[in-house]
Amino acid sequence: MENQIYPMPRIGDEAPEFTAITTQGNINFPSDYTGKWKILFSHPADFTPVCTSEFMTFASMQKDYDALNCQLVGLSIDGLFSHIAWLRTIKEKIEYKGMKDVEVTFPLIEDITMEVSKRYGMVQPGESSTKAVRAVFFIDPKNVIRTIIYYPLSIGRNFDEIKRVLIALQTSDNFGVALPADWRPGDDVIVPPAGSCGAAKSRMAGEEGITCYDWFFCTKRLSKEEVESKLG
Repeated sequence: MENQIYPMPRIGDEAPEFTAITTQGNINFPSDYTGKWKILFSHPADFTPVCTSEFMTFASMQKDYDALNCQLVGLSIDGLFSHIAWLRTIKEKIEYKGMKDVEVTFPLIEDITMEVSKRYGMVQPGESSTKAVRAVFFIDPKNVIRTIIYYPLSIGRNFDEIKRVLIALQTSDNFGVALPADWRPGDDVIVPPAGSCGAAKSRMAGEEGITCYDWFFCTKRLSKEEVESKLG
């Protein structure tokens, strides 16, 4: 198994399955969380400053993700006892950007063998052959990978963007729309392209509730309240 080569997971693939030891007990991923959104993310190592800032931020946003019906699951190529010691240090000693006494309650996977990291393409030798890069996998309630974001070892993730992507995925699914650059709840959304010449002509003539910049690019209003009513 040490030299097993796995294909890189892709958007639209079923999330690779695994069983793992974590700081919250053993888990079967993703089946234990079927019916929920999942964010599986990797970090290079315990007791490192960038990772510490990230875990404190994720843990401080725990209620936001709970409200979005999303389970957070972390991973690094470190052992369980290292994980436990690091998370205790975060809670008992670290104060950063107004965050203190932060308790991490989501599972943190032990991956000493790098088996899970390799299944998810988290080990990228050009960056490091002994540490996982900062990968983020968004997995939907049916256990399908919907978005993948990779960051290098040296750069902490943008947690506003991670939450925005999760909300955007749910909104796209809930309303059957696409979302433009920098979309936030309350912004106009993009309606699917017209499927016929007649429909395109009707839209360009001023279909009620739709604004068209050209036949292929039309938007409509979707209020923040409408978006938020269907999140989770």
